[in-house]
Amino acid sequence: MTLVPGPAEPVSGRPEGSGLDDDLRALFGHSTAVFASLAGPAHMLEAANPAFFAATGDDGRARTGLPLGELMPELVEQGLITVLDRVFRTGRPVTGRDRRVVLGTGAAAREAYFDFTYEPRLDAGGNVTGVRLIGVETTRARHAQRLAAEHGALLEQIARQAPLTDVLHGMARVIEELSPDEVLVSVLLADTDGRHLRHGAAPSLPDFYNEAIDGIAAGDGVGSCGTAAHRGQSVIVSDIATHPYWDDFRDLADKARLAACWSTPIQARDGSLLGTFAMYHRTPRTPQEYDLALARIFADTAALAIERHQAERARQAAEARERAARADLAFLLDASTSLAHDLDATQTLSRLAAACSPALAPLCAVDVVESGRVRRIATAAPDDALRTLLASHIPVYDADDDAVARVLASGVSEVARRTPTGPGPWHDLGVTGYLCVPLLDRGTPFATMTLLSVGDHTFDGHAVALAEELARRAAAAARNARQYTHRVTLARDLQAGLLLPGVPDVPGADVATYYHPAGEGLDIGGDFYDVFPLRDGRWAFMLGDVCGRGASAATTTALVRHTARAVAPLLPGPQAVVEAVNRALCDRPGSHGTGFVTLVYGQFTPAPDGLDIELIRAGHTAPLVLDAQGAVRTVDACGLLLGVAPDPQVSPRRLRLRPHESLLLFTDGLTEARAPDGEQFGEERLARSLTGAPAPPAAHHLIDTLTAAVHAFTGDHEIDDDQAVLVLTATDHGVDGPHRTG
Repeated sequence: MTLVPGPAEPVSGRPEGSGLDDDLRALFGHSTAVFASLAGPAHMLEAANPAFFAATGDDGRARTGLPLGELMPELVEQGLITVLDRVFRTGRPVTGRDRRVVLGTGAAAREAYFDFTYEPRLDAGGNVTGVRLIGVETTRARHAQRLAAEHGALLEQIARQAPLTDVLHGMARVIEELSPDEVLVSVLLADTDGRHLRHGAAPSLPDFYNEAIDGIAAGDGVGSCGTAAHRGQSVIVSDIATHPYWDDFRDLADKARLAACWSTPIQARDGSLLGTFAMYHRTPRTPQEYDLALARIFADTAALAIERHQAERARQAAEARERAARADLAFLLDASTSLAHDLDATQTLSRLAAACSPALAPLCAVDVVESGRVRRIATAAPDDALRTLLASHIPVYDADDDAVARVLASGVSEVARRTPTGPGPWHDLGVTGYLCVPLLDRGTPFATMTLLSVGDHTFDGHAVALAEELARRAAAAARNARQYTHRVTLARDLQAGLLLPGVPDVPGADVATYYHPAGEGLDIGGDFYDVFPLRDGRWAFMLGDVCGRGASAATTTALVRHTARAVAPLLPGPQAVVEAVNRALCDRPGSHGTGFVTLVYGQFTPAPDGLDIELIRAGHTAPLVLDAQGAVRTVDACGLLLGVAPDPQVSPRRLRLRPHESLLLFTDGLTEARAPDGEQFGEERLARSLTGAPAPPAAHHLIDTLTAAVHAFTGDHEIDDDQAVLVLTATDHGVDGPHRTG
């Protein structure tokens, strides 16, 4: 049965109840047997069925009563008459399978394939009177088998993710080569918006035609393909010359010698449009069931190829986005690490400029606002000459025509594909565009980062977002650096107020001090020392350690020092002073801290032959005495921590320092200093280090020797606690001679 749709009627892409099996049956078709009865040695055609005349193209040549070789002379050259002669002569039948036969001559010739049986015709006496020819044409089945094989190869290509263009071109070529009639195949692909069709593959259509229809709209009445895409149904135009769908394309089709076009929509599994599959013919023609099945199968194949292609592109795009995101994150992490390298605001902004060039732009400048003026603090460029030129330009803070001034005023980024407004060395720098981003501190701009394009470089949305994120991180790093600097300065000022501003000039004594805070200096340390004069030529000294750090420790330190200085001139000796300090600590308000204190407090009187010393040790590390021969001994004194109990149970210890003998007071920050393996420096190692001091042991030489030994022991390992040292060395000039200070 032949399906002949009307010239303007759309045909459903797949009729209800049909499927792939139906399409394959249509492709293979139903073979029809041909029959002819030939008489005599000349093979005179006596009779034949209609299928014989249809297969031979019944063009008026096939008439009974004439020899077959005369009716169809092309069979002689192909050897078929010779086979008939052999059957007539021998009386033996001959069979042939899938025999190729060319029927007709010239432009009307066509290739066909048959399974033949040649049987002798016998009379009553058993004599051969002719030949009976029975054949089944296998042309369509053979073509369908080859199409199926090629279709399998296309599916394999799709599975291997061959390029979509190769798959579509291969599909078009297969259909064109294996179709029984001349056909020109075209595949158009739907745009992402689904409203236009783009050239996909059309190997046999002329280039001018493909270019003309590239981008046609998917709409009703827009040719066969535009209409099929719009309706989602196959559209058959059997005669382009008369069909209204082709009114706007008729001249184009005529120039390309196209007379018929059957278009089938290519649809995804969800029904969305992927494109169209079209079959063109040179003569007006209506499709047969075979043609429609062919279109449906290869439209489905094209859909599979396009969906796989789109899925692969989506995967590649996702991977590209992931790679870009990882690259952005790595850039930001590297830049953030660089910005936080140290806590200096100027260095932070200089590193910001270096991070931007050339990663984000060829040129970069960072400007800050200071005292109502703009200062260019950092620049980055490919070479020194450009960097110097860029650094020489200073924006005007209140200029309306300056991009930096506008961004500082608005707090909003500004981007343009032109040189910045206002004066500047833009021509010499070759600037073609700029991006100016504010650096904000609690919503207020305090600086700008200006990126400058040269040549073909431009700023897209991604670059703007990346620059703004980097500026946000740089602003936070600069703010932290400024806050750190402020805190360090404040801590150092407070610490300086709790320590001696300088070593006093003490008759008969060489005095030296040392203080090294732990960490980065953000917190006020708990170690302290003091040396101050009393009445009658006496001097007081102290060295102590407050539990804790920071403001609470500073409060306690101030309380101890000021209490001691206040009561020492009024009380008879060191024990009374220490007990007064203990009462002050025990009576302090809870808001002023509750930490305990270790302390060595003493008083000394210079004498002609040295220093007479009386001291109290309250829970502190025992002082050391270094004699003139380099021997070290511990000062034995006992007492409890201060600020813990009402009675610290302290007792005085008296000693005399002879000339060139030294009293060494130190905090546990030295003895507990650790080597990289965790071992502590310890009191024994400290005592041994003092014996290596030069003789006579000047006070500052003792400190240099001790601190050098500690540093050599700890290496680069950061100290965990404050370190303080106070050294009193008796001089050999007594109270009436010259003296030295450390």
